Amino acid sequence: MKFALASSPHQRVNRDTGQIMRMVCYAALPGIAMQCWFFGMGVLVHLLIASATAVATEALILELRKKDFERAVKDCSALLTALLIAVSIPPFAPWWITVIGTVFAIGVVKQLYGGLGFNLFNPAMAAYVMLLVSFPVQMTAWLPPQSLAEQSHNLMDAISIIFSGFTTEGYSISQLRVDVDGVTLATPLDAVKTGLTQGKTVSETLGLSIFNGATGIGWFAVNAAFLLGGLFLLQQRVISWHMPISMLAGLALTASFFYLLDSDQYSSPWFHLFSGGAMLGAFFIVTDPVSGSTTRNGRLIFGAAIGIWVYIIRQWGGYPDAIAFAVLIMNMAVPLIDYYTQPRTYGHRSNSSNKGARR
Repeated sequence: MKFALASSPHQRVNRDTGQIMRMVCYAALPGIAMQCWFFGMGVLVHLLIASATAVATEALILELRKKDFERAVKDCSALLTALLIAVSIPPFAPWWITVIGTVFAIGVVKQLYGGLGFNLFNPAMAAYVMLLVSFPVQMTAWLPPQSLAEQSHNLMDAISIIFSGFTTEGYSISQLRVDVDGVTLATPLDAVKTGLTQGKTVSETLGLSIFNGATGIGWFAVNAAFLLGGLFLLQQRVISWHMPISMLAGLALTASFFYLLDSDQYSSPWFHLFSGGAMLGAFFIVTDPVSGSTTRNGRLIFGAAIGIWVYIIRQWGGYPDAIAFAVLIMNMAVPLIDYYTQPRTYGHRSNSSNKGARR
């Protein structure tokens, strides 16, 4: 009888690391397409920059370490990190933002700890937090949906502004962020947070032009597309349901509790689930098999805690979207979670059962 052994993450369907990473990248394509449709083609430019930087950085470091860089590069883990960085930053951010973030993710967070399988933190999210703290202006310059923008833009404009700071017609990023009424638009999460500080209710803030009912224009479609990709990953058993579902449940239940307390001061769970990077985080970031919990109960705790932290930071923290911060916080807690959620070894009784037997 022959047995097939698969490297972690262990699955019933035998796939190597490269196949798993590629399937995750393919599942993200609907979300990337929606980002391009609503917010411009800049995400494709950043995806190319991040991919080239990630592969070059990983190959260089592995060569310096006298490792087989060809095999490591072919596993596509660097490309997946590059993809997550590219879709997390504003589409028209300058090119060097992507380069710095990708080098930090691969060179410091991943390779400094020994490479794939040894990193303590999610590389893409650690890089995102580093960039957000270091370059807050560039990292928060999201454009309004193209349907609301005063100035239209295409792929050539995206390339031009990413590398030069201006579109082919000479418009800056600040001018592109202005809507048809001459108002600089923020993201839905930031708009709600700002509105509350100005004494407005949530319902009053949702009346702004960037909202379409209970969610932001474009952001619902982007999150729905990433949800579709996540369901594909679940159906193909590339990821397990424990962490994504528990994260969304933790976020939804926490948001529901406060929404029922005061709907004027707290946004609905629907708004939180389909704003920012909620679905991207649940199915493509939280499910990282290296930096997440490894036990079944631990995955449920890990995911649910991330969902709760996302709500806390969104509501009372200094940053509108909180996926990256919540993930890094819980990455630090993984050893403790795994320690207390290890399953009982088969054939062994618990300590209480042993004591009862001796009596």
